Amino acid sequence: MPDTATQLSRRERQIMDVIYRRGRATAAEVLQDIADPPSYSAIRALLRLLEEKGHVHHEQDGPRYVYLPTVNRERARQSALKHVVRTFFDGSATDAVAALLDNDAIDHAELDRLSALIEQARKEGR
Repeated sequence: MPDTATQLSRRERQIMDVIYRRGRATAAEVLQDIADPPSYSAIRALLRLLEEKGHVHHEQDGPRYVYLPTVNRERARQSALKHVVRTFFDGSATDAVAALLDNDAIDHAELDRLSALIEQARKEGR
């Protein structure tokens, strides 16, 4: 499995975001969905590179290629999150959550959900 967090450039991450959001995408669709996009040929080259790295594969639909992720979104999300926690918070999930709380990024409903998830994890012995 590709290491989804560490092997992608900014543009590659943008392309992967489009593919995950759509579920599958052509080069033209990626081009349409990226803010301030590079050229069409650059998108195609980046898609080929993402395929070489193992992040996407393609299916042929008539004359065009349709790209799909090789790793499901949840697995990619977990890998990226682990990378962020390891890189920016010295491996501390507590520090990462504290940073979210300090930035007012979590509302009361999300706090309630977090409390319930923490309680569930305690009951399950995690």
